Amino acid sequence: MAAVSPIELMSPIVSPVRVEIWSDVVCPWCFIGKRRFEAAIARLREKGVTEPIEVVYKAFQLDPTAPAGVATPVVDAYAKKFGGRERAEQILRHVTDVAAQDNIEFNMDIAVRANTILAHRALHWVLSHHGAETQSAFKENLLNAYFTKGRNVGDADVVADCAQSLGLDASALRQWLDTDEGNSEVLEDFQGAAAREITAVPSFVIDNKFLIPGAQDIDVFINVMERVLSK
Repeated sequence: MAAVSPIELMSPIVSPVRVEIWSDVVCPWCFIGKRRFEAAIARLREKGVTEPIEVVYKAFQLDPTAPAGVATPVVDAYAKKFGGRERAEQILRHVTDVAAQDNIEFNMDIAVRANTILAHRALHWVLSHHGAETQSAFKENLLNAYFTKGRNVGDADVVADCAQSLGLDASALRQWLDTDEGNSEVLEDFQGAAAREITAVPSFVIDNKFLIPGAQDIDVFINVMERVLSK
């Protein structure tokens, strides 16, 4: 009788590399870092990297004391934080120029700063109901709403509208935001940041072992991810 070769019934399960990104939706460097990290992943794919990579966004608030339901022109918020309007305008011009180099349009003259807790709760809702890829797209919508369109991302209707543009059930999200659901998940994110000694964002935590702080250049992200994937 001829020898029978074993048949592989299924492909081995490969656990994805998990990248947790602590960021805020009113953080300019978080938007820039998001685009650069995504560009790095795209280049890795072009180089033939096929390992699964899961990206999940975690909550962090630049200004947790910002009053809920109140929107302030961003230049006023920056003036208060950085010592005057002239310095604030200088900072906003700088980040606008940097963002433009990454093909992001910042309109900081119309941006309004608000408490971001609703947006972070909504990000958890989208993640739990629709997965990490949709959460990333929703995050992009929130960032665009704040930085490009001058919308108040502290307003529940605006947050729900950002979900609706993705074809999600905005009505269900809007009703959910009227409850206390999601607060515990956001609190866990805050505690997770503290446990990892994350005090500035964006911060990229890979497989809970490696930390990349800040909106690094694309090549830096590529080099780190290649080292991680090689292991």
